[in-house]
Amino acid sequence: MFSAIYIEEEIKDWERVKKISESFPHLPKIICGRYGEIFNRSNQNFRIQKKAPALILAKKYGNLVLPAPSGYGFRGGKSFYFSHMLNCVYDCRYCFLQGMYRSANYVLFVNYDDFRVQIEESISSCKGNSIYYSGYDCDSLALEPVSHFCDYFLGIFESNPTGILEIRTKSTQVRKLLDRSPIPNVIVAMSFSSQKSSLRFEQGVPSIQKRVSVLRKLQEKGWKIAIRFEPLIFENTLLDNYKDLFDQLFQSLDVNQLHSVSLGEFRMPKTYYKSIVKLYPEEELFARETTIENGLISLKDTGGESLQDIENLLKTYVSREKYYFCG
Repeated sequence: MFSAIYIEEEIKDWERVKKISESFPHLPKIICGRYGEIFNRSNQNFRIQKKAPALILAKKYGNLVLPAPSGYGFRGGKSFYFSHMLNCVYDCRYCFLQGMYRSANYVLFVNYDDFRVQIEESISSCKGNSIYYSGYDCDSLALEPVSHFCDYFLGIFESNPTGILEIRTKSTQVRKLLDRSPIPNVIVAMSFSSQKSSLRFEQGVPSIQKRVSVLRKLQEKGWKIAIRFEPLIFENTLLDNYKDLFDQLFQSLDVNQLHSVSLGEFRMPKTYYKSIVKLYPEEELFARETTIENGLISLKDTGGESLQDIENLLKTYVSREKYYFCG
């Protein structure tokens, strides 16, 4: 899973760090000062490093809870996000993280108690409900056997019912959720692309069938679940491909019990996009025409089936109250 484990000097004797380290007895352990010495150094190649990434155990300083980007997520209160980890175990060609970071190594911030303090302070400072997104800089559940994210963070929100947690994921690592009672203010949001896009652009991601299966189990257990169709990438027979996906999903789940369903297009900051193009100059996806608005790159509408067509189709499956566009 990892090529090595780097551990910051300050945290090398922490109990959580020791447990993770002991889980990989045969991996080399390297002590470092701060994680940036490894993660931010120059002359790294994300594409090459992705083949054998290391795990870096670190302490995160400063603001651990940040305002969510404009247009991100559903309505229901002030929106924030927090990142207990940097980078994702999956290798999705369209992912902005490969343009954002120099390194493909995984950084796991283990000072969970500091996250708790700032999350609870944020919840207390908001009048009414507030929303917290996990999975912006990583996949929330993909490294669950190592991070034990659910073991710790679910308890925070169980004790603070006005704080709403969305766990964004493509992972099927949901055992910790199935082994406990559902929490009313926790939402498990699974991301999907069409079968064609998933096979082409989402390396290492569990199949659509497997993800639908775990969503059904979670829903039957009583967990609130949500569907995120992001990013939509234009392709031949776009409408037919998404109709197949919608049929597969909404025939397997209780649509009336879904928390929300969203649709979002491919877009990322221009600087990230330019970095990714350098990593994958042969990738057809990055040879397509693009548009730029407010510093964000989007794929140009091909003139065929469009985002609006998919949105109209989606609304024949779910109520307008449950749908939102992630812009």
